[in-house]
Formats: sequence, C-alpha cells, structure tokens
Amino acid sequence: MKAIETKHQQRVNEQIRTSPVRVISAEGKQLGILPIDEAIAAARAAGLDLVEVAPNERPPVCRIMDYGKFKYQQKKRLHKTHSGQIKVKEIRVRPKTGEHDIGVKVNRAREFLQHKDKVVLSVMFRGRELAHIEEGRRVIDKIIQQLEDVGRLETQPNQQGRRIVCTLAPK
Repeated sequence: MKAIETKHQQRVNEQIRTSPVRVISAEGKQLGILPIDEAIAAARAAGLDLVEVAPNERPPVCRIMDYGKFKYQQKKRLHKTHSGQIKVKEIRVRPKTGEHDIGVKVNRAREFLQHKDKVVLSVMFRGRELAHIEEGRRVIDKIIQQLEDVGRLETQPNQQGRRIVCTLAPK
C-alpha cells in the first residue's frame, strides 16, 4: 500500500506512525490506549485492518474494520448524493409541426420525465404564424394531454413574445 496521504484518505495499518493509539474494536467496544504494534496485531487477529478515524485527537483514534468494505460504502454514499440533480430539458415545436414529428417529441419528453428531469415545452411562432396563436395553443394542449400520465403541469402555458411556454415536472 502506498503512503499517499490526502485530506480524505485515512491511514491504514503500517501507515499509522503515532504510538500509542486509542483502539475501538469492530463491534464498537473501546479496547483502550495501546501501542501501535499491539493494535495492529489485534486487527490482524480479527482478520481486519486498523484504520485511523480521528488523526487530530491525542492519542489518535483507530478502529478495527474491513477497510475495503468501508471505502466501498463511502464511495457508494458519495455517488448517491449526486443522483438527485434535476435537469431541465426543452422540447420545441411549431404550430405547423406534423403529427408524427410531435409524436417523436412527445416520446422524447416522456423519456426525460421518466428520468426525473423537468421538461419545458415551447411552441415557436415565425412571421405570419403569430396571427394563429390558437393553433399553437391547440398543439401545446395536445402535448400536455399526452404527457399527463408521467408528468404534471408545473407552469400554465403562457405567451412570451413569439413563444408559448409551459413547464412539466415528473410525477
């Protein structure tokens, strides 16, 4: 094992240089203050590692544990906290977008919602299309209706300049 010491890495077995140390058993019982050699011998007898858990205390606190399992659980816990980030995805259509193309966009939005991402639906108007805002409303209402089984309407469709925009959140 390399003796690389970072802020997040504990010292294990022979890496621990300070003697004596306060030792806690694998079951959580205090074994008392022992010389480092005896502490490592006790850990080896249990088939486990001696891990320094509180290096700044005097004497340092060490625990007898399975270091590989400990690192695995730490990594798993760290990975779990990052999974809660919600992304916002956008689906853009136009009033003249065809039925099949809208179906493809709806399926994509359905995937986003199932992956716990928010979806912003926007109907874009160009040129003279702005005279037919009711067509854009019909398109956005149809998409919302098709997605109501996996998402809920977070913001009502409202017009912002040349767009009608609304937000869907996962159920």
